[in-house]
Amino acid sequence: MRRMEPGSPFPMGASTTERGTNFAIFSDHAEGVELCLFDSRGEKEEERIALSECTNGVWHCHLPGIGRGQVYGWRVHGPWAPEAGHRFNPNKLLLDPYARRLVGEIKWDDALHAYQIGAGDDADLIMDERDSAAFMPKARVIPNMPLTATTKPNSSWPRTVIYEGHVRGLTMRHPFVPEEVRGTFAALGSPAMVDHLVKLGVTALELLPVQAFTQDRYLLDKGLANYWGYNTLSFFAPEPRYLGNGGLEEIAIAVDRLHQAGIEVILDVVYNHTCEGNHLGPTLSWRGIDNASYYHLLPGQPRYYDDFTGCGNALNTNHPRVLQMIMDSLRLWSTIYGVDGFRFDLATTLGRRPNGFDPGHAIFNAMLQDPVLGARKLIAEPWDVGPGGYQLGNFPAGFSEWNGDYRDVVREFWVGGDGMLPAFASRFAASSDLFSEGRRRPWSSVNFITAHDGFTLNDLVSYNEKHNEANGEDNRDGHDDNKSWNCGVEGETDDAEVLDRRARQKRNLLATLFLSQGVPMLLAGDEIGNSQGGNNNAYCQDNEIGWIDWDRHDEALTDFVSRLATLRKSRSALARPAFLTGARNERGQPDVVWFAANGERMTEAEWNTPHVKCLTVRLAPTVAREPAMLIMLNAAHHGVDFVLPKDGRRKWEAVLDTAGNAEGEKRGSGDTYTMEGRSLIVWEQR
Repeated sequence: MRRMEPGSPFPMGASTTERGTNFAIFSDHAEGVELCLFDSRGEKEEERIALSECTNGVWHCHLPGIGRGQVYGWRVHGPWAPEAGHRFNPNKLLLDPYARRLVGEIKWDDALHAYQIGAGDDADLIMDERDSAAFMPKARVIPNMPLTATTKPNSSWPRTVIYEGHVRGLTMRHPFVPEEVRGTFAALGSPAMVDHLVKLGVTALELLPVQAFTQDRYLLDKGLANYWGYNTLSFFAPEPRYLGNGGLEEIAIAVDRLHQAGIEVILDVVYNHTCEGNHLGPTLSWRGIDNASYYHLLPGQPRYYDDFTGCGNALNTNHPRVLQMIMDSLRLWSTIYGVDGFRFDLATTLGRRPNGFDPGHAIFNAMLQDPVLGARKLIAEPWDVGPGGYQLGNFPAGFSEWNGDYRDVVREFWVGGDGMLPAFASRFAASSDLFSEGRRRPWSSVNFITAHDGFTLNDLVSYNEKHNEANGEDNRDGHDDNKSWNCGVEGETDDAEVLDRRARQKRNLLATLFLSQGVPMLLAGDEIGNSQGGNNNAYCQDNEIGWIDWDRHDEALTDFVSRLATLRKSRSALARPAFLTGARNERGQPDVVWFAANGERMTEAEWNTPHVKCLTVRLAPTVAREPAMLIMLNAAHHGVDFVLPKDGRRKWEAVLDTAGNAEGEKRGSGDTYTMEGRSLIVWEQR
């Protein structure tokens, strides 16, 4: 009989020691916990060990002679009382919430449910006694050793340019990435990818979820897949499909190579819910370990979940052990793999208390004061589907936020929407109306035109309607209000006039993004003209629809994005550390002035005239000897005479024109220039 020692309740999960391995798992309501040891392939349960030690709700033991590579799982005993919120079922093998690496994958079977699936309306009240081990992934013991070696780039927020991409989608169709590594972390660190990012001028690569996630049963049944990965199975283990022959070290190598090129790595993380779904979902981990602790349960009806996420459940961050798990996960990805920041999916759920969202929630305070995480870039997606779920601008100082209002306003401005000038000016100026309280900075606003969820940039100017038929939901899924314009023809076309119009609209949108105050985020593939065929919800398309088509590479568009990034980095007027207020610099220049097309300062009447679609903004530099910038925007469909604002005898030179006509032109103060319809010009003061 194997010798078992008491071990320690800290750290959680499996931790190797000089003599063996310490195991610790939290379950406050359990009556007994068993550690199950498997063969190296996770196919045969070789030993089951009942733990005898429980300290402060943490069950623990130390097993001498058990070391790196051991495969294991858990079985937890306790009350089967769904109506009281308890769903313990020792017939179900459970994945360690702290698993560092997975062995095997989910094999969907009814035995993965703790209740008797198909037994009627109250089926979830009837315990299922089938063993689920044969269908479950297991955990492998991995030492906690730092894997990254390079120094972090530590890019300042004002100079940050984010590129949002997907590990598989970025490289599956890349002709210069070796086929054997496409779709993996190794591909992310390949010279082809790193060189492309450097050429673009981005400073941070933000990856869609890389923590292990489930392939949803209903998608597999339809011949589809969970492509995006917003359905977490393990917060500590990487998605196995993203690992090649190099194992976990591939992640660190890719991060190191990106760091060497001056590019930070930000992870999109999903701590708001898990893959176990609602009360009819499978029992894979947390539900069977301690359902009442890990999840928000419906007040007065704990049989059901208080679902703020629309995904069936919501993690209960009010519980200190759940908060600890999230913090431990974030620190692991930061220290072991060298990650530079995190984007929190449905972050409003993380701050949920019984009476609603709380920006002073313990989880936000814990992150901001943490000596590791406090120095990372922290980005919140400021919404969920619960009451009062849209919390844009309400996260605590220290967090940046995805600014969905920026996306909507800029799109509507460039399709010629009426009455957009006041909202456009606010969003262009980093949305100080939303973010200036609490001494927050302009980088609190992460600006984007497109993201993984929605149209690509090419499709935004090519489709009036979504075309999601391939998703198998009769085109009912995805957003209906896309504020898009097909420029005259729906979808692909050979019409040269339409193609020219689309190309200019792309340049208008991209230029607006990079010239706005705040932090620009570019969707991967937009710089080459990537299309999803009008699909604005490619979450289930792990195929040519969802993968970037590098063969479409629009070199001119890529060069344009690179020029924008270079311009932004080289001009302090475009990336200011403080909000625009009209205050004057040492040369007496106001930091911002807004002008009408006639060259005179905007009046209240002009701001509020619905049909006016023209605007000029002058930005002063924050660095001596740098030029002031003048940006003219004409969202009208026709040409408009713009007068350059009077400013002594100084000359202005056009350095960027989305219509391609003005670049290199010089004009004096008070001169007139006729801008083409739907175009943008940037002038520098000489």
